[in-house]
Amino acid sequence: MREELSQAGHGIRFEWGPAGAKQLAPAVSCLVIVDVLSFSTSVSVAVESGARVFPCPWRDESATAFAREVDAHLAVGRRAVTADSPWSLSPAALRRAPFTPRLVLPSPNGSAIAASAGAATVAAGSLRNGTAVGRWLAGQGHGTAERPVGVIAAGERWPDGSLRPAVEDLLGAGAVIAALRAQGRTGLSPEAAAAAAAFAAAVDVGAAVAGGSSGRELAAGGFAEDVAVATELDASSQVPVLRHGAFVPA
Repeated sequence: MREELSQAGHGIRFEWGPAGAKQLAPAVSCLVIVDVLSFSTSVSVAVESGARVFPCPWRDESATAFAREVDAHLAVGRRAVTADSPWSLSPAALRRAPFTPRLVLPSPNGSAIAASAGAATVAAGSLRNGTAVGRWLAGQGHGTAERPVGVIAAGERWPDGSLRPAVEDLLGAGAVIAALRAQGRTGLSPEAAAAAAAFAAAVDVGAAVAGGSSGRELAAGGFAEDVAVATELDASSQVPVLRHGAFVPA
């Protein structure tokens, strides 16, 4: 790992996607996954309900096998919801679905970031719990030069598979970083400071996310409610942390 690419010397660092997570993971004590539409938002909704959430990198028959292995229900795609499979990657659908104590959530992006963490603690951050995550991180001693935090905006994908930076994840990451700074953690890398500044400058976070490419895409597909759930600013005090393969309350 090239030290200059790991934002060395800063207690709070910021990067994009699985590649950024792989770069920062060996040098931080905690990785925060921010995938506002919708992995980390769905994790927060499910964990709030009392479920253990198992991230899964596959969206094929192997996901079904993994769900059987961990004795959990499998979340399906937004358009694949049925009476027998009511759990979905849609956070709005998860709220309506019956309670399940164990849920497998397929997400190549979010799961790939989690898998990059190595020995680092992994937390799920979003606009719904940004302040709670920042407070928890500071309370656990993270965010210092000795125990740095890497905040990872998941982003989206272009058709060729390359990373598409997404405004909702920039703002979600900025919310976590701003909350850490409010707890007295001032060692922000320039990248982290830029993300926090973007969040601070957003006059209406909900409108920014709804008007962004990802929000408009979801609304056009009939899933505007997911955008509304994802932009419930600081509605949750839960901090999902990955322990023994599943996200549970910190």
